Amino acid sequence: MKKRIPKKIHIIGFVGSGKTTLAKELSTKYSIPFHELDNVVWIRDKAGDIKRTEKEREDYLNKIIQSESWIIEGIHNEDWVANSFRHADLIIFLDTKYSIRTSRITKRFLYQKLGLEKSNYKPTIKIFFNMFKWNKQFEDRGKPKFFERYGIYRDKIFVANNKKYIISYLNSWQATLRRY
Repeated sequence: MKKRIPKKIHIIGFVGSGKTTLAKELSTKYSIPFHELDNVVWIRDKAGDIKRTEKEREDYLNKIIQSESWIIEGIHNEDWVANSFRHADLIIFLDTKYSIRTSRITKRFLYQKLGLEKSNYKPTIKIFFNMFKWNKQFEDRGKPKFFERYGIYRDKIFVANNKKYIISYLNSWQATLRRY
């Protein structure tokens, strides 16, 4: 059987887990377009972000899902994202250590405040502290909720905390494309 990289990949993990970095790297390496779920939720505008309606959000996500190949990354694991998990060839769950995520949240905030890193939101102290709160909530509730809700796809969920391990896994992966 000829080895092929999966063409529809969903990457989930919390802030600081490395989702965007991994998505960009895989997108470049395998020529697969990547999409941030935050940009599905929000219309980015210079005057301020505008939240899409539920219908707009779902239509936009479904348009992405219907394309030939994609990498979708984000923390979201609510019902509106279920179709992307269902249609994914591979779901990568980045289970980066809690301490590493908190360190990355701090580093990212400082870089954004210094103008060394771009952000899709205004990096405020309130958001900074909320990220620590949300990080803990994801650890305690979001992660178990994901596996409870989407455990039905366990045959295509790959849990990893190391980018090198993920790349090695993808390089040796035997693609068995399924339709659900």
